[in-house]
Amino acid sequence: MLQDKKIGFIGGGNMAEALIKGLLAGGVPAGELSVAEPVAERRTFLKDRYGVNVSCDNGEVAGRSDILFLAVKPQVAEPVLAGLAGAVGPDALLISIMAGVKTATIEAAFATGVKVVRVMPNTPSLVLEGATALCTGANATADDLSTARRIFELVGKACIVDEKLIDAVTGLSGSGPAFVLTFIEALSDAGVKNGLPRDVATSLAAQTVYGTARLLLETREHPAMLREKVTSPGGTTIAGLHVLEKEGFRGTVINAVDAATARSKELAGGK
Repeated sequence: MLQDKKIGFIGGGNMAEALIKGLLAGGVPAGELSVAEPVAERRTFLKDRYGVNVSCDNGEVAGRSDILFLAVKPQVAEPVLAGLAGAVGPDALLISIMAGVKTATIEAAFATGVKVVRVMPNTPSLVLEGATALCTGANATADDLSTARRIFELVGKACIVDEKLIDAVTGLSGSGPAFVLTFIEALSDAGVKNGLPRDVATSLAAQTVYGTARLLLETREHPAMLREKVTSPGGTTIAGLHVLEKEGFRGTVINAVDAATARSKELAGGK
């Protein structure tokens, strides 16, 4: 059980904070959580807000953790991993949320047999509505994967994929919030163009996206089937959909995910 584990974080940024919130909500005592964070103000914030243990020493946190989250930017992965090499216990589970850093790269920085689960979460995890994909390295067991999945289900929904698909996950759900926010902004702009006050337009746009997503998830119907129910013959919706099709809306979204996926692969090339 998670309540029996000491859990550490290398890096105390937004995603680490989201996971702390989820773990606390899931019943893990604050005293079992430790964060290594170089910025003093951030350490103070995390300690005061959540009651977790904080330190500026990565090795200290790693040495006392049964589960250790690698939650630093990928640009600093190499020196951070090198600094942890002698501190991680032989039975510790490493869970990496470092975008683009392969499990083999992490394993190579430690002694033979280190257990690694690689994860691609997204920013809605901050409000416990994240979408996360997980994959295992060479040595992680099914129980390790189950443990990691249980943690990320505390901050949203989680699924298992092969590591070769993580770049596609990055392009879709990792970058996806930015695409959705751009769509919401465009809907809001359209409402303002047609006379709605900005606050009303943004509220309606955001709730429309949120409600539609919930409808899709809860009914489990195909998106096309739900869209058909909104599309009356000769009505307003089909007129709008015609414009989206004519302007290449679907193709543009697909191209955006393709571009984000390709960039993820580029960034992973040297790691």
